[in-house]
Amino acid sequence: MKDILLHYNTREEISEKAAAGYAVVIPLAATEQHGPHLPVFTDSLICEHIVTEAVRKAAGTVPLLMAPVLTIGCSQHHLSYGGTLSFTSATYLQMLRDIGESLVKDGFKKIIFVNGHGGNDPIMVQTANDLAVNHPIWVASTAYWSVSRAALSDVNAAEVGMVPGHAGGFETAAIMALKPELVRTDLINTTHVMREWLNSGLPGTFIGKHQELTGYDGYTDAPNKATAELGKVYLAAIANSVADWLVSVVQAMEKGREV
Repeated sequence: MKDILLHYNTREEISEKAAAGYAVVIPLAATEQHGPHLPVFTDSLICEHIVTEAVRKAAGTVPLLMAPVLTIGCSQHHLSYGGTLSFTSATYLQMLRDIGESLVKDGFKKIIFVNGHGGNDPIMVQTANDLAVNHPIWVASTAYWSVSRAALSDVNAAEVGMVPGHAGGFETAAIMALKPELVRTDLINTTHVMREWLNSGLPGTFIGKHQELTGYDGYTDAPNKATAELGKVYLAAIANSVADWLVSVVQAMEKGREV
């Protein structure tokens, strides 16, 4: 694990890897309510697994280090349900900038954000833009569901509900695969009030309603079709897609003009 985890290295080893042109992958997650049946650490568990597996696969082709998972994100829209830790959007933006600035001072010139919580997405993109404007470095960002959309379609992930949704069939299947003992199966509902406007807009558009940004009762769809076996299939498809994306991004950076 030391080969891929930045935080398992000493300061001298990190400096050597920065000088050797390593890219640093920063996983972004959250600690927030996930309905009555999933742990509040759901996004962090899923994100850490996906990014660790993806970096492990990609590191055989391109030089990569994975930073510690940021387990608290911008989850203001979940606070009304309780069980949530959150930064405001302004605080989260500054925190991501500070992490990027730290890596720049450490000598790294390739920084990649991989997100696992929807509320982080616009702030992550803004941070990536700001870092690229302010420093002679390469920066990239994505959410795991964005680069794995085709792969998830190929394995028919939508059969269990909205993808990725929030605390619905998809995330429930993932946690069943990763930490089944944390799933309250006795509280899984077989029906759910769908909000048809959720994710219904054109790409690049947004529609939302006060206190319903997460769906009815804090989750988007009924999780009753989820199984651990399906979760393993979805997680593998995502990890492979993210690994392929990381390789393509780092190779593109290396082919580009030196900064």
